[in-house]
Amino acid sequence: MLKYDYTGMLDFISESELLKIIAKLQKENQKLHDGGFPGEEFLGWVDLPGKLKHSIPEEWKATVSQFSDKKVIVCVGIGGSYLGGKAVYDALRNPFSKEGPEILFAGHHLGQIYHENLLKYLENKDFAVVVISKSGTTTEPAIAFRMLLDLLRQKMPESELKNNIIAITDKSKGALLELSKNLELPRFVIPDDIGGRFSVFTPVGLIPLMLAGIDTDALICGAADMAEQCDTRQIADKNPAIQYAAVRQMMWKSDKHVEILTNAEPPLAYVAEWWKQLFGESEGKDGLGIFPASINLTTDLHSLGQFIQDGNPLFFETFLQVLETNQSLEIETQEDNLDTLNYLSGKSMDYVNKQAAAGTIEAHGQGSVPLSQITLQRLDAYHIGQLLYFFEKACGISAYSMGVNPFNQPGVEAYKSNMFRLLGKP
Repeated sequence: MLKYDYTGMLDFISESELLKIIAKLQKENQKLHDGGFPGEEFLGWVDLPGKLKHSIPEEWKATVSQFSDKKVIVCVGIGGSYLGGKAVYDALRNPFSKEGPEILFAGHHLGQIYHENLLKYLENKDFAVVVISKSGTTTEPAIAFRMLLDLLRQKMPESELKNNIIAITDKSKGALLELSKNLELPRFVIPDDIGGRFSVFTPVGLIPLMLAGIDTDALICGAADMAEQCDTRQIADKNPAIQYAAVRQMMWKSDKHVEILTNAEPPLAYVAEWWKQLFGESEGKDGLGIFPASINLTTDLHSLGQFIQDGNPLFFETFLQVLETNQSLEIETQEDNLDTLNYLSGKSMDYVNKQAAAGTIEAHGQGSVPLSQITLQRLDAYHIGQLLYFFEKACGISAYSMGVNPFNQPGVEAYKSNMFRLLGKP
C-alpha cells in the first residue's frame, strides 16, 4: 500500500501535538461518511471505488468497444472534466509507443494556436470525440466542441455522428444533453452527487481511460483498497489521509501557506496538476487554504532549486516517490571517459535518479524545508488508483479541518462574469 512518512517534519513540529490533531481529525473523516455538513450533497465519490470494484458496468465496456477502431480520440473538457483522465493517462502511457489510440485533449484553454493546429491535424484523420461537460455551455470546451463538431459534419452525414461522438453530461438537463438526444449519441451521466475535481472514478475519467486501453479495473481496485485504508474503521494514526491532513493543518498554523508537491518521475507531472486543482478549489475560500505548487525533479532543481534551498521559507514540501520502475537502462563504460561518468558504469539510470532524489531530500532538510514523503511501490494503474483516492480523502478532511466547504467553488464565477461582460454576452 501507499506509504506516508512525516518523520522529516519532526524537526519542525511537535509529534505529540501532531498525534493529538490526528486523533481529532477522525471527526472530519467521519463527516465525509455521515454527511450533515456543508457539501454533504457531493459525497458520492467517498464509497464509489468500492461499488465499482470488479464491476464496471457492461454497457460502458460495450460502448467503448464500438469505438475501438478509432486511431485518434479527442477528449474535450476543462478542470475536473479532463484533469483526472489526463493525469492517469500521462502517468501510465508510453509516450513513444504507437500501440493503441492516440488520445488528444481540447477545450481546456482558449488558446487559438493550439486549437487551430489541432483541427488541421485532424483534417485527414479518422477521429472520435469524447465531450465532457455538465451543462454543455462552459465556454472553453463548448467552443472547442463546436469546432470539432463542424469538422465531423464536413466529413460525414448527420446520421453517422453517433459513431464518432460520446457525450458525458448531466442526466436530466443542459445543452449537451439535448444535443446528444437529438443526434442519438452514446451518453454517460456525470453523477449529481460528485463534483468535477472528485470525478476521476466516474465516466468522466474512466471512459476516456478505457478508450485509451488503461487497466481501469486495476485503477479502481487500487482506489477501493485505499478507501478501506482511509475509512472511519481504521485507527486514526494508521490512516495516511488523516496523517497528511494533520501535517497540513500544523503547517498552516506555523504560517507555511504554500505546499510544494515534488516528484522524481516525469510521468507524474500531470498528477500534480490534478492535485493542484483538487486542493486549490477545495480549500481556497474565505481567505484560507494552502497554495498548491509543484516541481518536477531533477529538471526544476536547475531553476527553482536555489529558491527552495535558500529562499523565503514560506513553504513545506511533500515528496512523491516510486520504489520500483522495472527498468534496467544501464550506464556503459566509455574508454576515453571525457564526461568523467565511468564511476557510474553498470549503474542503472533509475539508481542515479533515486540517489539524486535522496540527495535532494537531504539538502532540503538541511535547508530548513519541512518535508514529508509519499511512496508508491510501482507506477501502475493499481498504485495510481491508490494515490488519487488518498489525495481525495485527505483533501476532504483537510478542508473540513480548516472550516471550509470542500465541494463548492464560488470564486471561479468571478472571472466568468467579467469575461462574459467583456465579450458582450447577452
